[in-house]
Amino acid sequence: MPWDPEELEAKRAPVKAELPSSTTVGAVHLTVAQLERSLAYYREVVGLEILDQSHGRASLGVGGRELLGLVEEVGARPAVGHSGLYHFALLLPERVDLARWLAHAARDHVSLVGLSDHFVSEALYLSDPDLHGIEIYWDRPREVWEGQVASRMTTLPLDVESLLGELEDPSAEVFAGLPADTRMGHVHLKVARIAQTLAFYRDVLGFTVMAQLGSHAAFLSAGGYHHHVGANTWESADVMVPAQGAAALRHATIVLPDDAERDRVLERVQRSGQAPEAGPDGPMIRDPSGIALLLTTD
Repeated sequence: MPWDPEELEAKRAPVKAELPSSTTVGAVHLTVAQLERSLAYYREVVGLEILDQSHGRASLGVGGRELLGLVEEVGARPAVGHSGLYHFALLLPERVDLARWLAHAARDHVSLVGLSDHFVSEALYLSDPDLHGIEIYWDRPREVWEGQVASRMTTLPLDVESLLGELEDPSAEVFAGLPADTRMGHVHLKVARIAQTLAFYRDVLGFTVMAQLGSHAAFLSAGGYHHHVGANTWESADVMVPAQGAAALRHATIVLPDDAERDRVLERVQRSGQAPEAGPDGPMIRDPSGIALLLTTD
């Protein structure tokens, strides 16, 4: 079991840092109960391509770039009531791409759990068969929201009529999967406590706090983006990640511009009292809720 958040807070002196503006988030890896069921969902409903599959594992993405990794554990149950993934967010290049996806959802009876206007973006929400949360969204132009994230980022009902107005005939629009330029825009995490989460992602890793909702939620980014990492305690206050075997987040990925920057982050992590774990794809660290983060480079 990962360290206790209060114990970590007691040991660590804040480390002020700032990540380069080119820092992004990368592939999210999940445990699923039935791989074939999940592959069908992510291929047919979400619109990802299978890049590789073998021995109970699969890699999915677009344009040859991995966005999602799946590992099968037969009988795994959804990780309700724990820290972990709230949703991962697939960022589409243009508004018309989101309109095409919504037209597909309407035509093919895709179950959605939300349709929202966040001022900075327009977003659609759904859950996969293991209750992993998914957001599909596009960003409004940066000049619309630059410098206003803390005061203007919100959740309002999506203007569906306006969005579908991007298409000549939504009912006839062909859905051929997600665009090749789709990328992982952000990850939103369920965490145990906001204060310790901020101390880690801000003071150790070097993200900037863009907006905060008291002790319940916070949004952080590199380079002034509205958020690369969201965190909330709405369903996870004071609880850690589930035990192995749950259908849960295996790890999220932070993509740094080069090895030198990754080394600087790792040094700060070590100075905070944590020994990074060596993995086949790069060093793995854990946040105060026990959520695993893979550090990679462009």
